[in-house]
Amino acid sequence: MSTPEPAAQARTAPRPPSSARAALLVAEREITSQVRSKSFLISTAVLLVGILVAIVVSAVLSGRDTDDAPVAVVASVASSLAGVEGLDVTEVADRQAAEEAVRSGDVDAAVVPGPEPLGVAVLALDSAPDAVMGALTVTPEVELLDPAAAEGGMRYLITFAFGLVFMMSAIGFGSTIAQNTVTEKQTRIVEILLSAVPARALLAGKILGNSALALAQTAAIVAMSVIGLVVTGQDDLLTLVGAPMAWFVLFFAVGFVLLAAIFAASASLVSRVEDTGAVLQPAIWLTMLPYFLVVFFNDNDLVLRIMSFVPFTAPVGMPVRLFLGDAAWWEPIVALAVLVLATLGVIAVAARMYERSVLRMGGRVGVREALAARGDA
Repeated sequence: MSTPEPAAQARTAPRPPSSARAALLVAEREITSQVRSKSFLISTAVLLVGILVAIVVSAVLSGRDTDDAPVAVVASVASSLAGVEGLDVTEVADRQAAEEAVRSGDVDAAVVPGPEPLGVAVLALDSAPDAVMGALTVTPEVELLDPAAAEGGMRYLITFAFGLVFMMSAIGFGSTIAQNTVTEKQTRIVEILLSAVPARALLAGKILGNSALALAQTAAIVAMSVIGLVVTGQDDLLTLVGAPMAWFVLFFAVGFVLLAAIFAASASLVSRVEDTGAVLQPAIWLTMLPYFLVVFFNDNDLVLRIMSFVPFTAPVGMPVRLFLGDAAWWEPIVALAVLVLATLGVIAVAARMYERSVLRMGGRVGVREALAARGDA
């Protein structure tokens, strides 16, 4: 008569997941919890629609005055605009009077005598109105009286957009990581999670999941901007910002991981949601820094050059320099390599802090204490 095999031997104990598998499971949990949130979906949809509407409205407003563009013309070449519809033509005595009319804003452009063989030229402040250029049977030479103004306006617009998108996305998703981390500590859920996955895998999953969401949202913003420019016929602008946008997405993907690690490690130092404000201040300031730098120093080549190689500001500084045409072909590659190395270093420090403080309850854990050798805590 055989002895029945004990139940403990009959069952095969489940094997714990590997660290990589555990990190992926945590990342999946982070992504699904966000995607199922109505507030996240609604805010993302509103953001994308708002970007498209803003591009369309700006294109419409910029073309509203082309139906009746005010133009000055020197009397000696007035015949070049004779019988042309859609232009409010004002005759002036000479080139000096035409230039004064353009600079004062009384007219959008002026047609003046020019070199042969065309015999006419166009004066404009920062760009030649399409209505004037289309009215002439030949395309004359265009002389811009204040070309720096156009460059400055476009420079500010693009740099502002890069800085704002990076700041809002990084702060938004970084704060989500921090809030989830502190909530899990406060409710003791983290103890259950750490019984199933290692602390470093938990941290990696949080960073991976939220980084994927942030990158997807940023890529959607870029795609919607491209669609808006194509729909409104602003292909010339698209050729200027296309490559910088692609680099921006790449730099953002790495730069956000760096900031996400800082947000998570900082949040692990406290046990209550009410205490997160103080510990997150350094991370928030690092996130806001590139925005303020490009807004206030967008015309300072030295500041932009330094920004493009500093890890915390490179995701904004380098794409801006690429848009302005100030960066050599090798500079974004070097800047990206520096950013990757810095990100790996920050992740190593953040993982040490997170592992040593995520189970510490009560008062705030100091940074030095969290980085110290493992003790009995």
